[in-house]
Amino acid sequence: MKSPLLTLPGAVPAEGVDEGVAAHYGDLFREQRTLADGTGFVDLSHRGVVTVSGPERLGWLHLLLTQHVSDLPPHQATEALILSANGHIEHALYLVDDGETVWAHVEPGTREALIAYLESMKFFYRVEVADRTADTAVVHLPAGSIAEVPEGVVVRETPYGRDLFLPRGDLEAYAEKTGPAAGILALEALRVEQHRPRLGFETDHRTIPHELGWIGGAVHLQKGCYRGQETVARVQNLGKPPRRLVFLHLDGSEVHLPTPGTEIRLADDGPDGRKVGFVTTSARHFELGPVALALVKRNVPVDARLVAGETAAAQETVVEP
Repeated sequence: MKSPLLTLPGAVPAEGVDEGVAAHYGDLFREQRTLADGTGFVDLSHRGVVTVSGPERLGWLHLLLTQHVSDLPPHQATEALILSANGHIEHALYLVDDGETVWAHVEPGTREALIAYLESMKFFYRVEVADRTADTAVVHLPAGSIAEVPEGVVVRETPYGRDLFLPRGDLEAYAEKTGPAAGILALEALRVEQHRPRLGFETDHRTIPHELGWIGGAVHLQKGCYRGQETVARVQNLGKPPRRLVFLHLDGSEVHLPTPGTEIRLADDGPDGRKVGFVTTSARHFELGPVALALVKRNVPVDARLVAGETAAAQETVVEP
């Protein structure tokens, strides 16, 4: 969906997965500072919105998700994954229950597959799954924001800010009252700084939750069975994940950022050294300079000097080896 906020002054459309909203509004670093200071908002109206209603919604979702949600209190935000039978990450849901309905926003382009899976698992449970993307837009308010939330709007409040499930028809009026607007690139730079993984960016077809540090935050280790739980339990109790998420400080003298998928090598092995990982997200941060998240092999020493493509990189540990 193309956001009406792309008509705001300075708006530059995002590309790729985030197409449909603004990448920035003319000043990337100013927009980052605005969010870091707890002001402004980010238009996330391109994200999918899915609801689950009915008296058995929480118990039913508890059987499908990696998170413990059977007793989820109203208005308490959480996040959860759906795994394949082999434990690989297929979906990430950002949830809140309003007392009658579970609201979730999901990555662009994933809602149809998610809804198809949920519908296939309904059986005789008293639940209703609905695609609310056409009438509901997600808006992000940064942590510390004192912006007004319209009455009746469902809110996910997290340490990183508040996600509003706003009626899509109210988006332009709310933006005018709540500005300034910040683009998706500003939010992505802060996400990288906070070491938070994103489905489709830090994940590929074989990613398991342990590799990204999603254990605890999105995966509950003391809940009942769900698809893929055997892999989660086996890695937790008997082994280590094959890869681990790292945060990279990149050489600031380089003009271009390494793009997602850029190979990472050990600096001491020279230009022909073997690949030990790849960049997943890169960004220019208003304070830290060029930074990135990456997946590397678990046995890469935590103090090893790395090279991302042609760019020198110093790593910080996100997931312990």
